[in-house]
Amino acid sequence: MMTETGIALLGYIAWTLVLLIALAVYRTSLVQSKQKKGLKFAADGSDVPDFGFRLTRAQANCSESFAIIGGALLYSLATGSTAITDALALVLLSARIGQSIVHLISISNLAIQIRFVLFLIQIGIVIFWLYQFFIH
Repeated sequence: MMTETGIALLGYIAWTLVLLIALAVYRTSLVQSKQKKGLKFAADGSDVPDFGFRLTRAQANCSESFAIIGGALLYSLATGSTAITDALALVLLSARIGQSIVHLISISNLAIQIRFVLFLIQIGIVIFWLYQFFIH
């Protein structure tokens, strides 16, 4: 039976993949519709319309955070410490997905603040887990 930690890890990977595929489809549609010439795109999304930039950044944010979040989840699974991570694993995954969705929807000041709170939830959970790993 898979633990919540395992579900969160697979969910995180799947969400990052969904964003990557959406980005590939979006970029392909720009080329096919002749809105962008050629297949060369800036890695930071600065050369596409606003939604494309947000999609690029949302996918990059997931990839960039994986070293910390995925690393903690993998450590927990590898060391049999899922008792530490299971209770908050799905909260962390929900905050990660929520952060991405808010990023895709809007760049208003309120949306940026919501994204930051969702980011802080993720980082707070990982810091809590790391503390628990060290004391147990």
